[in-house]
Amino acid sequence: MAVRTTGRHAGDTKSRILDAAETLFIDCGYEAMSLRQITSRAEVNLAAVNYHFGSKESLIHSMLSRRLDRLNQERLKLLDRFDALLGERLTCEHVLGAMFIPALRLSRDPRVGGKAFLRLLGRAYTDPSAFIRDFLNAHYESVAVRFFSAFQRALPHLPREELGWRLHFAIGALSGVLAGSDTDSLLSEFSQGKSMDDLQLIARLASLMVAALKAPLPDSSQLATFAAVLGDAADGNADGLDGPAACAQQGAPAAQEQEQQEQQPEQTQPHAQAHPQRHEGANGTALSQAASNGTAQAPRSIDGDPADDPTRGAGIETASATFQHLLHGTA
Repeated sequence: MAVRTTGRHAGDTKSRILDAAETLFIDCGYEAMSLRQITSRAEVNLAAVNYHFGSKESLIHSMLSRRLDRLNQERLKLLDRFDALLGERLTCEHVLGAMFIPALRLSRDPRVGGKAFLRLLGRAYTDPSAFIRDFLNAHYESVAVRFFSAFQRALPHLPREELGWRLHFAIGALSGVLAGSDTDSLLSEFSQGKSMDDLQLIARLASLMVAALKAPLPDSSQLATFAAVLGDAADGNADGLDGPAACAQQGAPAAQEQEQQEQQPEQTQPHAQAHPQRHEGANGTALSQAASNGTAQAPRSIDGDPADDPTRGAGIETASATFQHLLHGTA
């Protein structure tokens, strides 16, 4: 007759199942993990999973909620605090700080997952499963709406669609890094063995994301340049050429076209403007409209000043100063 040890009461069993599911989710993703793997790792039988959770789907919901619920509560609390302190002076750095600071704080707490917390966060937002995506969209919709609204206030020059794309790209790239198993080793390599505290890490991360979010909308000439690149690539593939061969063959016509444009600028102008419309995809509609309506802005620095501002280039030092205030709870 098996004897149940005192450490294996119901609460301990439930925690071990959740811990096992979390580890497997981080390492394998939702689709690749099975209940058999979870029960084996947790050293429980299938009946225990059914008793505590009822199904794999319910188990994964509980596993994500026990970490992400607290994270998002802390995020909203910090964003509300910044809102109360700053009002209309809320900056992009403050909104990013409200997103990242709670995550870093929780990753330093072994009671809520420790270093694995960031990997869980990265996996959750990069997992291709529709089940995971639907859960996050439904369960944390109000949080996403709240932060998107804050970003809109901090970046009023960006059309809603453009802001959505930029956040999607930036957060997706960040999540991919967090989901990797070599993040710690990369940090050590990039810092050349020197210690990097939360302030330095957030400053570097935010300086990159702020620059991406505040980048000016592309104007018609930039769109024409990229359209020409796409057109050249398409022509090269059609001719069965790629790499240097394609460049060499296309070099002469390109030079001739440039010479003709210099000689007849009035006649070639309509041709340059036609490129964006010819190669534009559905996702570029808002950008072309902004360019054609004359709403594209001049390059701006992190503080909103023109790109030729002599104070531009403070870089990590400026971001560090900003996040020094955020980490110590000041506006």
